[in-house]
Amino acid sequence: MSPTETTSPPYLTTREVAALLRVKERKVYDLAAAGEIPHRRITGKLLFPAEAITRWIERGDDAGRRGQPAILAGSHDPLLDWAVRESGCGLASFYDGSTDGLDRFARGAAALSGLHIPEENGWNVATVSERAPRDAVLIAWAARSQGLIVGPGAAGAIAGLADLAGRRVVLRQPGAGARLLFERLAAGAGLDMASITPVPGAARTEADVATAIASGEAEAGIGLESVARQYRLGFVPLVVERFDLLVDRRSWFTEPVQTLIAFARTGAFRARAEALGGYDVSEIGAVRWLSD
Repeated sequence: MSPTETTSPPYLTTREVAALLRVKERKVYDLAAAGEIPHRRITGKLLFPAEAITRWIERGDDAGRRGQPAILAGSHDPLLDWAVRESGCGLASFYDGSTDGLDRFARGAAALSGLHIPEENGWNVATVSERAPRDAVLIAWAARSQGLIVGPGAAGAIAGLADLAGRRVVLRQPGAGARLLFERLAAGAGLDMASITPVPGAARTEADVATAIASGEAEAGIGLESVARQYRLGFVPLVVERFDLLVDRRSWFTEPVQTLIAFARTGAFRARAEALGGYDVSEIGAVRWLSD
């Protein structure tokens, strides 16, 4: 039965639209947030005009869709940040953590998002699959050595997460991939988060973590081996994580994205990754997940 028949309600619920499109309700919310599907918001509830939904389906959901802006959102990665500048690709950046980047991508506010979200059996793929962003591809950027960056005063005294009890620790912002990883590893190591002393404020980039430790404000914090080396700080390796790029498929063929990816295949890029340390870029560009 068509949504436009007189026996059908003039407005559909999120669940009804999801059933009609054969997608998850989360997908419908993402389409509405990005302004890509006809909808109304009444007293905080989403409603979808049945006739408009029918026309939207018949003309194809790609009609009139705006391109994603040339913005790189998500988690901060020193190698990626350097490559954006050095390549001259023209991408703007807005780094505020993996979760924020995923949300911005789903709203259509960024063409790319850097992610390193820890999962039960890996990184990023299950999270992205659950959100199911449309017309998107998840590509490998780098495997990174992640661990505890340790200040000179605590060198030798901190050999693992359990040793952070009673110490001043710099934390990443809620929703950042490093914060999610720290909390997951702390729980596994039996470290009570209430036993540490977080320094005021939250570090929003890898450099912020290292600066807080180098200045003596904090004794330790989770961060990358490459950053610890750059600031000549101690490092306790914990995991090798995957940092991936979620890319809008239309944006993939634009000049900014192609310029960045082409640069990432050069000898200069590989030399930079080796010089920074703690990076494995051998799988860069490999497809890790692809939307329907």
